[in-house]
Amino acid sequence: MGAYLLRRLLLLVPTLFGIILINFAVVQFAPGGPVEQMLAELRGQGGSGIGRLSGEGQGELRMPQGMPQGGGGGGPVGQYRGAQGMDPALVARIETMFGFDKPAHERFLDMVGGYLRFDFGRSLFQGRPVIDILLEKLPVSISLGLWSTLIIYLVSIPLGIRKAVRDGTAFDAWTSGVVLVGYAIPGFLFAILLAVLFAGGSFVQWFPLRGLASSGSAEWPFWQRALDYAWHMALPTLSLVVGGFAGLVMLTKNSFLDEIGKQYVLTARAKGADERRVLYGHVFRNAMLLIIAGFPAAFIGILFTGALLVEIVFSLDGLGLLGFEAAIRRDYPIMFGTLYLFTLLGLLMQLIGDIAYTLIDPRIDFEARR
Repeated sequence: MGAYLLRRLLLLVPTLFGIILINFAVVQFAPGGPVEQMLAELRGQGGSGIGRLSGEGQGELRMPQGMPQGGGGGGPVGQYRGAQGMDPALVARIETMFGFDKPAHERFLDMVGGYLRFDFGRSLFQGRPVIDILLEKLPVSISLGLWSTLIIYLVSIPLGIRKAVRDGTAFDAWTSGVVLVGYAIPGFLFAILLAVLFAGGSFVQWFPLRGLASSGSAEWPFWQRALDYAWHMALPTLSLVVGGFAGLVMLTKNSFLDEIGKQYVLTARAKGADERRVLYGHVFRNAMLLIIAGFPAAFIGILFTGALLVEIVFSLDGLGLLGFEAAIRRDYPIMFGTLYLFTLLGLLMQLIGDIAYTLIDPRIDFEARR
């Protein structure tokens, strides 16, 4: 197993490089980069904005709104739809300000070199190191993804096993209806409903509507901070959990039904093994393999997509909202830094899933594969 893990870890480097390269190449053809947005902003400000940026009366280029130098990607230098009628020297100054005065391959190599040191550069529009911004937002997204995935698994697996044992009964029918209705309701719509009902919308205000901690909670004892954290996480987590049951419940049920009908189960029952031992001593290990395989995808899926709109509804400033805003504003250092972080996390979760395979079923040996 050690040699297999080493090979997988070594493969992380070219995989990350390939993903970043492909996305960087795609971004080169995307219109509306930060230079074009700055040109559009200057046109909207009129002569005063152009004068300030071109350095008239100042002697040097001044960056409005605290913008830092440097950038991670963008369209072809010098080809901007908003540059018509602009002073070429002004456009060149803006390109230099954002770091787009260099060829694309040089920007890419500089970016990769920084990533090897976990230096993601500085945000084009916030003026702060990207790594600081990511570390600030990461706890919110990790909290949502981790707790939602754990609750989904803790509820779905026992429910799926129960449905498999009682297949075709009234219990199987009505539970299937409940989980399918939950699956049909989008998570963000359920989040809005919960906010209206329980967060001071039109009814009661039992839960907070924003953040992960109350004001002044840093001074509280640990147990009180933990309760406050759970209080803030209740509604966002429930919003993500409701729609996540259906797929895992049905996968668990079908996996167990498939194993229950096999010969080794009939043999175990013929030898007098009780039903609990048959299910959890023989069937569970084989049926859980498919379920474990889906854990990394489930966690990353919640982290990537499901949490975005929930973060917006409950004013949770996490990576999903950060990545969305960065894509809208073409803040390339944040875009690529978030992509790098999500990709690395996804690859590591896949590796953890392979390790879990061997823990559940020791018969699996990845090193024996040819």
